[in-house]
Amino acid sequence: MPEVFRKTARVLTAAAVALLATACTGQPTSGAHDDPSEETTLTFWHAWSAPSETKAVNSLIAGFEKAHPNIHVTVVGDMTDDKMNQALRTGGTNAPDVISSFTTNSVGPFCASGALIDLTPFFKKSGIDPATTFPKAMNDYTRFGGRRCTAPLLGDAYGLYYNKTAFKKAGITHPPRTWSEFEADAKTLTVPDGDGYRQLGFMPDYHGWETTAEHYLGQFSPTYFDSRGRSTVARDPSVAAGLILQKRLVDELGGFRKLEKFRAGLGDEWGPRHPFHTGQVAMQLDGEWRLGMALAAKPSFDVGVAPLPVPDDQADQYGKGYITGTITGIAATSTKQNAAWELVKYMTTDTDAVVGFANDIHNVPSTLAALKSPKLEYDRRFKTFLDIAADPRSTTSPASVDGGQYLVTLQQFGYDYESGRAKDLKAGLASTARQIDTDIAQAKQR
Repeated sequence: MPEVFRKTARVLTAAAVALLATACTGQPTSGAHDDPSEETTLTFWHAWSAPSETKAVNSLIAGFEKAHPNIHVTVVGDMTDDKMNQALRTGGTNAPDVISSFTTNSVGPFCASGALIDLTPFFKKSGIDPATTFPKAMNDYTRFGGRRCTAPLLGDAYGLYYNKTAFKKAGITHPPRTWSEFEADAKTLTVPDGDGYRQLGFMPDYHGWETTAEHYLGQFSPTYFDSRGRSTVARDPSVAAGLILQKRLVDELGGFRKLEKFRAGLGDEWGPRHPFHTGQVAMQLDGEWRLGMALAAKPSFDVGVAPLPVPDDQADQYGKGYITGTITGIAATSTKQNAAWELVKYMTTDTDAVVGFANDIHNVPSTLAALKSPKLEYDRRFKTFLDIAADPRSTTSPASVDGGQYLVTLQQFGYDYESGRAKDLKAGLASTARQIDTDIAQAKQR
């Protein structure tokens, strides 16, 4: 998946969620009566757009057509969630039979609206157990409300990048395993320079590229919702612990105003002048794609990769991380759902297909078998992300009927808390939880 689009696609727009929530898509199994052995043509919509990525998708589909010579696939790329939602709502001869979205935040609306069919009967029919096929976090984020309406199609794992040269110069012998070690290292690696920094140990601000609330909190294993679907952000101590840790880092590394002033003068997240590439920031929370980008920038230091730290009282869980990824599913309006399942099954469970696609796209494979395949091609440091993806203790953000709006709401409070505008953490989280519950209740009524 292209990194810049991955960044912008994490949260569905309110308009997209509303459109999908009100979609009239017909019965979920209305098109599961076709004969997949007959000559047929499927339409597959995906969001990849870069030439190297569309080439990889086309190679994946060519492999499927070779294995299923009677099923032909019309591939349409560069499709946004908005376009997919509209097509899933209206159907028609030009609508997709199979879609692939960049954001797991789509899963809740897709499942709740019936826009995508429940894949559980298809998995059972094929003798495939998702629980033993996919990594736990990926297995979790592809279902909602008792329905598995999507399957994982490659993934992203978040870890810690660090400047090994700066570590050695500072006398730090290994990457931090706990947040207290991380705090100490971040302070040691910070070299002030007047009103700025010659080198900043870590940019903790929520505006600082991938340092979002959910990525921090992934290391604390929050619940987000209780069994009734109500927000737990005010009751789950791990949420408060994560926000307190981030705020303390902001204060210890110079304060919000100083950090934001410094950040404003740094390179952007996707260009070669990213501050980790240039050595201006010594540690970076980021996804697996950053490795290739950092190496392509030809930095003047040795790049290290490790799992993100964990809370001190969870030191035995070091190695886990936050997981997200691409999803795929079958349109409820499709009249070729059995043939569509053959495509989805191939893309998501055929080990060689998953490995080949992961090699071409440079994302994390999305099956346990593919994660262990000797055919995987990667830099030795990339194995850190393979291990994070396979770790059953790794976490994700649960699907919600309002898409990722609950994460936006929590992040907004995070902005207020880190900047000092919100001083009462307990009251702020209580208000945040109420807003999340209100938004979800409204989404259910659409």
